[in-house]
Amino acid sequence: MSVQPAVEPQTAVETVAVPWARAREICYRTGRNAARPPVALPLAACDGATLAADLSPLTDLPAFPTSTVDGWAVRGTEPWRNLGQVLAGATASPLDEDGTCVSIATGAMVPAGTEAIVRIEDSTVDGHLVRGEPRPEREWREPGDEAHRGDVLLPAGTPITPAVIGLAASSGLDELLVRPRPTAAMLVFGDELLTSGAPGEGRVRDSLGPQVPGWLSRLGVACVDPAVTGPIEDTLDAHIVAIRDLLATGVDLIVTTGGTMHGPVDHLHPALAALDARYAVNTVEVRPGFPMLLATLPNPSGGTTLFAGLPGNPQSAIVALVSLVVPALAGLAGRPQPALPTIRLGAPIRGRGGYTYLALVRRDDTGDAQPVSHVASSMLRGLAQAVGFAVIAPGTDAAAGDVVPLVPLPLFAGETP
Repeated sequence: MSVQPAVEPQTAVETVAVPWARAREICYRTGRNAARPPVALPLAACDGATLAADLSPLTDLPAFPTSTVDGWAVRGTEPWRNLGQVLAGATASPLDEDGTCVSIATGAMVPAGTEAIVRIEDSTVDGHLVRGEPRPEREWREPGDEAHRGDVLLPAGTPITPAVIGLAASSGLDELLVRPRPTAAMLVFGDELLTSGAPGEGRVRDSLGPQVPGWLSRLGVACVDPAVTGPIEDTLDAHIVAIRDLLATGVDLIVTTGGTMHGPVDHLHPALAALDARYAVNTVEVRPGFPMLLATLPNPSGGTTLFAGLPGNPQSAIVALVSLVVPALAGLAGRPQPALPTIRLGAPIRGRGGYTYLALVRRDDTGDAQPVSHVASSMLRGLAQAVGFAVIAPGTDAAAGDVVPLVPLPLFAGETP
């Protein structure tokens, strides 16, 4: 499928910095344009995907009047003559005469003509006669109490959880039209990186290869096996081969770390040029995080693969991840652009001049945001204590008590920042 780029392509050496908020919008649109067509999947295969169409029931919910208790469906005044029983799954015959009743189970169809249901615990039985006192509230569900046929229960763009699958099943559906979970793989660049052992003698441990797939999983991505390849040799040919090999796997997203500068061993931009990349964003007016990029690459199937180039410095790479990859994945998955929550600052935070500043913060005992220490681009100690990044707008400083946007670190469903 041919997809038009979100912005005009740039050459491999151009670096046009984009305001941070604008970059998020561009990345979301780029992801949406690269999304694969929806597919119909059986319910059991839908967990983690995204609704590509509104979810509506095939019948009223419930489809028939349904008892909410075990008891007696009665008509007229007591005593009631017991005519039999109605169990869940059976069709109930109507109660045609006053002074009659049937035993009824929770979930069973309520007979036509029923005027009340008397709970088992509120009744007595003497032979074929039943006595008791109905409670004031109705003890059954009417058709449509939960929804009517054709109602929109959940809109397109809703992430599919086990609860959504259960709702779809109760609505009579056997499959859903979905956008499947995006797939991703990662390349690590840098001859100086170690993949095991302690750093030393001019070499440092790769801290991004082990952690980025975890962040991607929290964003609903299915990381292929192997999730990480590298470190890739610092040559142009090796970069091109590694990226081309991943394109051939059909993944939706390729994430790389390192090589986003233009130094003597930074081969990423020339490799992207050789592979006909189109830049959506090539550097963002944000600190930390310089430089970062999002591009699209043609793949062998005729479609488009998203390509995210993260800086090699660990904290800068995570800034790039939450700034560019998060909105791009939302678009790719067919979900709305995630709105940023807000947080109140418990301490002042100085801005970074004309750049948006993403300041790592933790929550204190009152729920306010407190800056963390050890937040240089190369450090991860602060990140490990943080809930996310407080957004300090360009040209501003933030005071204690200010309420600012929060870019949360990616979380699994049910986790709270």
